[in-house]
Amino acid sequence: MKALVTGSNGFLGAAVVERLLAHGFAAPRCLVRPGSDRSRLDAIAAAHPDQPIEIVTGKLSSPRDCEPLIDGVDVLFHVAAGTAGGAADMFLSSVVASKNLLEVMPTSTKVVLVSSFGVYGVADLPKGAVIDESTPVDPQPHKRDIYSHSKHRQEQLFFDHAERRGIALTTLRPGVIYGPGGGGAMSSRVGLRMPGVFLYLGGDNILPLSYVDNCAEALVVAGKSDQAWGQIYNVHDDDLVSARDFLAAYEEQVQPLRKLPVPYPLLLLGSHLVERYHDYSRGQLPAIFTPYKTKTMWKSHRFSNAKLKSLGWKQLVSTEEGMRRALAYHRSKL
Repeated sequence: MKALVTGSNGFLGAAVVERLLAHGFAAPRCLVRPGSDRSRLDAIAAAHPDQPIEIVTGKLSSPRDCEPLIDGVDVLFHVAAGTAGGAADMFLSSVVASKNLLEVMPTSTKVVLVSSFGVYGVADLPKGAVIDESTPVDPQPHKRDIYSHSKHRQEQLFFDHAERRGIALTTLRPGVIYGPGGGGAMSSRVGLRMPGVFLYLGGDNILPLSYVDNCAEALVVAGKSDQAWGQIYNVHDDDLVSARDFLAAYEEQVQPLRKLPVPYPLLLLGSHLVERYHDYSRGQLPAIFTPYKTKTMWKSHRFSNAKLKSLGWKQLVSTEEGMRRALAYHRSKL
């Protein structure tokens, strides 16, 4: 089975390549953009001299560019997405690039799409509600952050295409992917760094953590399973911790923080005030907090990965070990 991994030199993409080799995929095709850092893939190639990987340089900027990349591919692991920059950049990388790829993809090619927990419509759910695959998607994605909005649109693009052309599609929605080399040390679900202070917003909320190797394993297990096609799966680890526990581990293993705890009721009230002043000032004060964003991010919910486990997925790295590795990495970067 020939696999193509987009975003293969990224944090999650490189882990997917590793897991493909572990599952016996022969010479997975690894797409990298021109001029991008190939160090993760070079390290994988050096660590697996008897299991070659096919590294190809290319772009998803037009259907014509996509044709040679998808040629001969049985299963596409679509990991590439816009994660930084303005709205135009994110939608270009996540939505437009996906549309170009879909236009030339044969109906015989199966797709494993990496989406996000951010597509769920949780703002109006009660505290303590369980978020699983039956939870509706957000009816107002434009009120959330740009990344969640772009993933929402990307999902809909793939769903429409699968229905219209009959391709086999599996959608995985990871929670908070973390690990060594994974960007920021602290999820915004825990809090936000402000000048001189860390706003601790998560309280005792459970974090839907997914260690990068565990998340990559979920993608490959889904890509190998016939029962996964046409399905959606939440991706997070089994032994989840609270925002309070994660922050305590960070302060113990990385560095202490000057933090300001903000209880949820106070945060919600402040969000209303910020939104009102944003409207009154005609945008002079950025609407960093809005009631809608606050309800989607910091209202306490619970999470279920039971459907993913029914595929045979098992957590490779415990949360305790995953946090130890991730925090050790971030301590080394201070």
